[in-house]
Amino acid sequence: MARDTSAYLQDIFDACIAIEDVLVDVTLDDYRRYSSIRSSVEHKFIIIGEALRRISALDEPLFLFISNSRAIIHFRNLLAHDYGAVDDDSVFGLVHSDLIV
Repeated sequence: MARDTSAYLQDIFDACIAIEDVLVDVTLDDYRRYSSIRSSVEHKFIIIGEALRRISALDEPLFLFISNSRAIIHFRNLLAHDYGAVDDDSVFGLVHSDLIV
């Protein structure tokens, strides 16, 4: 069964909440230390990026309306395909500057 944009938007919302949940009371040192935390956060960012990629194919005006949508997909590609280039400090900073309110 084909999914619609609302399902992908829900995936994005759920992934954002999951990132917030896993990082409650987590310091940068904790984030650096525990690969399980990093893996969880990175996996949710991959879901966010993939959902946006699929939205781009279904509803381009909505995709273009979402701030930084292309950069988010690029970040997803970095995490999935060039994981060695991922900087933990930058990911942690991104979460705190752009995701957690």
